[in-house]
Amino acid sequence: MRTALPRLITAMVDRSYRGWRGYGLAVVSVAACVVLRTALEPFGQFYYLPMVPAAVITALLSRPGPTGLAIALSIAVNVSIVPREGLTDTVVNAVLFLAVSWLLAELCWAQRRIHRRAGALARTLADRNAVLDTVLAAVPVVILDRAGRIRRLTPAAALLFGVTNTEAVGSPFSRLVEDFDLQALVSSPADGATEDAREWRGRRPDGQPLLLTLQAGVTADTAGGEDYAAVSVTDVTQARVATTRALELDAQLNRVWRLNSLGQMAATLAHELNQPLSAAASYMHASRRDIERTGPLGESAGRTLDLAKGEVLRAGGIIRRMRDLLTTGSAALELQRVSSMIEDLRPSLRLLGRDAGIEVRIDIDGRADTVLAERIQFQQAVINLVRNAIEAAACTHDPVVSISGRRTGDGYEISVEDNGPGIPANDLESVIRPMTTSKANGMGLGLSVTRTIVESHGGSLRLDRSALGGAAFSIRLPQEERAA
Repeated sequence: MRTALPRLITAMVDRSYRGWRGYGLAVVSVAACVVLRTALEPFGQFYYLPMVPAAVITALLSRPGPTGLAIALSIAVNVSIVPREGLTDTVVNAVLFLAVSWLLAELCWAQRRIHRRAGALARTLADRNAVLDTVLAAVPVVILDRAGRIRRLTPAAALLFGVTNTEAVGSPFSRLVEDFDLQALVSSPADGATEDAREWRGRRPDGQPLLLTLQAGVTADTAGGEDYAAVSVTDVTQARVATTRALELDAQLNRVWRLNSLGQMAATLAHELNQPLSAAASYMHASRRDIERTGPLGESAGRTLDLAKGEVLRAGGIIRRMRDLLTTGSAALELQRVSSMIEDLRPSLRLLGRDAGIEVRIDIDGRADTVLAERIQFQQAVINLVRNAIEAAACTHDPVVSISGRRTGDGYEISVEDNGPGIPANDLESVIRPMTTSKANGMGLGLSVTRTIVESHGGSLRLDRSALGGAAFSIRLPQEERAA
C-alpha cells in the first residue's frame, strides 16, 4: 500500500489531458463525484467533501482552465441538490470549497512541476553518466588512495598495464610505474589539479616497457571523508618511438647527403685535375727524353724526374680511387612503394617547412606506386628538391611548396613545386651543372647530386613551370614491370 500510492500518483502525473480532453475530464470527474455523493447520502450530509476529488484529479491531469470548470460544476451541482439553506451559508460554503479546491490544485500543479524537473534532472544525470562511462572506458584512469594504493582502474588502464582490477586493487601504483610519488605529483596547486611535465617509466607484467605522462586530481570522498586521487595516464611510447625513428632517419639522410656531395665533388675534382696531371706527366716524359740525350751528366736529374712523374701519376690514382669510393655509382635497387618512402619523410618535411614558415603540401597517390629504388637515396633526392623549393618560395608573400605523386604511363612521377620566381625550362642543364650556384654560401652540388641519384635509378629529372607560379621539378622512375 505504501508503494502503490506513490506509483499511482506518478502514473497520474505522467499523463496529461490538454484541450477539449481536459474539459471532458473535468465533466467526467464531476459526474463520478456526484454519483459518489449520491451513494453516500444515506450516511449523512457531506456537502462539498465528495466533490473535492473532481478538482484534484482534474488539476493533476490537466490545466487551470479545466480545473476551474470542475470547481464551478461542483459548486453548481452542490447548490442544486443540497436542501435549501440560507444565502449566506450557501455563499460561505461555496467560497470555502473554491479556496480549498484551488489550493489543492496549486499543490497538484507544483507536484507536476517538481516531477517534470526531477525527470529532466534524472535524464541529464543519466546522459552525463553515459558520457562519463564512455570516456572512462576509453581513457586510462587509475583511482588511488592517499597512500598511492590502487582502488580501481578503468578498462583502458587495465588494458594498458596488462592487469585486471582484481590483481591490481590494493597494490601500490609504483608496482606499475617506476618511482611513482603521488605527493610530488599533486602537491603544487591548491585545487589538486596538476600535470607533471616529466615522463614516467612503466612496465607491463610481460616486461614490455612503457613511457607515460600523468595528470592527477585529488578529490574528497564524501561518503567516508577520505581523499583519493584520480590519475589520468597517457601512453607516449609510440610517439617517442616515432620521434626517435624520424631523428634517426634525418641523421641517415644527412649522412647520405654528405657522402653524395663529397662523391660529386670528388668526381668533379677528378675530372678537372686529371687533365693538368696528365699534361704534367707528359711534360715530364718529354723532359726525361731530353735529359737522356745529355749523357751521363743528366742521369741523376733523370732519376729525380722519374720520381716526380711517379708522384704525379700516384696523385691521379688517389683521386680516381677517392671518386670510386665516394660517388654513389649504381644503387642497390629494391621494390619500394613511393607512398611509404614519402610517408617516412613527412615529419622531416613538415619540420623543414615549419622552420621556414612555409606550408608543405603532400599528395601522393598510393595506387600502383611500386618502383625499383634504393630507399635512402630516393628520399635524399626528394629532400634536396624540397629544400631548394623552400628556399625559392621563401621570398614570396604566401609561400607554398607542394609534393605530389602520380602514375604516368609505364612510370611513376613525383613532382616538387613551389610558388617562387621559377626557373626557365631551358636552363635545366645550367642549374644542375656541378659547382654552379646562385647562393652566397652554396657549393652548387644539390641538384647535381639529385640528378645523379635519379639517373642511378634508371629515371629522369625534368624541370617545368609550376601551376603555382614557380618551378616544378619532376622525378620519373620506371615502374616495377618495366624495371624488371
